Amino acid sequence: MLALPVMEVSMSRCRLLALSSLLIVCATATPAPAGQVNLLSLQEGTFPVVEPESYGSWVVEALLDDSPETGWACPEGKITGNVFVFEMAAEATIDRFEFDAKSVDEDGAGAKEVMVEVSITSKSDGFTPVLQATLAAGRDRQAFDAAKRVPARWVRLTIRTNQGNQGWTELFGFRGYGERPPVAGLPEGISGTYATSYGDFHVRQQGSALVGCYEYDSGVMDGAIEGRVMKITWFEKEDRSERGPAVMVFTPDGKAFRGFWWRSGNEAKLPDGEWNGTKKSAAVGGCPHWSGSVSGELTKTLSATGRARIYGILFDLDSATIRPESKPVLDEVVASLKAEPTWQLTIEGHTDSTGAAEHNRVLSQQRAESVKAYLGAAGIDPARLQTAGFGATQPVADNSTELGRSQNRRVELVRN
Repeated sequence: MLALPVMEVSMSRCRLLALSSLLIVCATATPAPAGQVNLLSLQEGTFPVVEPESYGSWVVEALLDDSPETGWACPEGKITGNVFVFEMAAEATIDRFEFDAKSVDEDGAGAKEVMVEVSITSKSDGFTPVLQATLAAGRDRQAFDAAKRVPARWVRLTIRTNQGNQGWTELFGFRGYGERPPVAGLPEGISGTYATSYGDFHVRQQGSALVGCYEYDSGVMDGAIEGRVMKITWFEKEDRSERGPAVMVFTPDGKAFRGFWWRSGNEAKLPDGEWNGTKKSAAVGGCPHWSGSVSGELTKTLSATGRARIYGILFDLDSATIRPESKPVLDEVVASLKAEPTWQLTIEGHTDSTGAAEHNRVLSQQRAESVKAYLGAAGIDPARLQTAGFGATQPVADNSTELGRSQNRRVELVRN
């Protein structure tokens, strides 16, 4: 996939951190509170909707990329009164804010006096102040509790002053932690054909699972949707050797989406490009290199490689209870197994690294057994199915980011 020119990820003014600095960042970083996520993340579907001017490739999105090593900088001389507004994918309450300022490129350029306001009205009206803070120079993970805990859809950050530099103001991360809210899906789903940055995008929604293709370099995708946030893994080339994650957020009417994509291994960095689309038709359509359904792709992948990942099987938080929206996905698995009656499979459960290792191993085993029970109740002979739980020991993405963790929480089917 070729990066579009809308986002340049190199940072010409940014010096490389020394190894000792990287160790300090890791040692001083604190984990998210239990049960909470960084809601102000590109990977959670939060995007900037009001942006101050930026210096070159020091773009606003760098504040939301979960990396303390990439950041935003003002144009030379515009050091005060820089205002940002970020729109979250759904209304939520933020309990704690964090700021990164260690990797500044100029002495005294780090943000100092900041104000945070939230609104449920619009990107321009109805804001309530929830934080006024003074940041220290040269520190990451500077955490502040919200003075008021009120629902928010839009978050406005104002950087009032810096640490004394007369030319530049810089900030390297802005996070907001809270519980991920339940979000209703789009009533008509998202199945259809979209005109996108990378050719026509054909997607089929089956329950919470997504499969599809796009008309660029033999592109195919799979993933899941929760509410209006679509998280997918894209594959390119005939052998699917190029891959990576993407996050898209649909408009409330489901007619368009805005998103970003990363190459595999780059999840903790700025996105490699934007991926936006507008709906052309409710007809899914297709591509010559795509089978057209979850069961079709599952059968194709298991036949070719003997292993397939399934991302549309969702469970309650910290539980082996399968969520109702997973039923269409599981029914597609049933269809595939009935079409291949000689296949015997191992159902593998995998988690992210949140929580204790043994707890994750047990949870992943229980989730695999829940899937086996569903398939058995649907008519698949249990003797054809084995289960295994691996916890977080076999990650397929970086557990330091929410996007990586979402890829690691998965069920895999393996032919025996």
